[in-house]
Amino acid sequence: MSLLQRLWPGLGPAPGSRWVVLDVETSGLDVRRDRLLSIAAIAVQALETGVQVVLNDSFEVVLRQPEDAAAPDKANILLHGIGVGAQRAGVPPAQALADFQRYTNGAPLLGYHAAFDRAMIDGACRQHLGHALPNPWLDLADLAPVLHPKVKAQALDDWLAHFGIHCAVRHQAAADTLATAELLQRLWPALRAACRTPDFRAALKLARQRRWLSPSN
Repeated sequence: MSLLQRLWPGLGPAPGSRWVVLDVETSGLDVRRDRLLSIAAIAVQALETGVQVVLNDSFEVVLRQPEDAAAPDKANILLHGIGVGAQRAGVPPAQALADFQRYTNGAPLLGYHAAFDRAMIDGACRQHLGHALPNPWLDLADLAPVLHPKVKAQALDDWLAHFGIHCAVRHQAAADTLATAELLQRLWPALRAACRTPDFRAALKLARQRRWLSPSN
């Protein structure tokens, strides 16, 4: 049983549109210099009436780090919990990324501040597979403020606190992925109220409004 299944037991599959919620752990925050360490993902079924988390449709992998890589930063390891031994014993990157691409099967990908996740995954895919993922992406950091404009939240922690969502182990990919999936569940009623058909296209259109209206863009 995966960590995702242990953290959120008892949910099964449901018919609907399959989306994949994900989070990554990395050696740092520089997308040009740092390395992708792990990916955790879980599928959800997006129904008109709500979002169903599908625990038996989850994915977790630690990518093997090169022997000549710089020594991992101790503070970084304390944050994500992936020690030197686990990094050295991970799955070869090309295999891990190919497995992840097969797992997603072209489904839309969602995350919080997903631009970073996308940059790290696509950079690793280009390096090891020769191409980026073709999947469409949706950033809940853009969607949430459009659906709840009166909420003064910026970070994922702010939104989790607003909705009373508990994250079992914050800053570890599997737990963060589950918390992000639950955030999507909490956002769904507002998405249904904001558009006639609460599907991925509608959610993406609303999220793009945030980028158009943001003074920082």
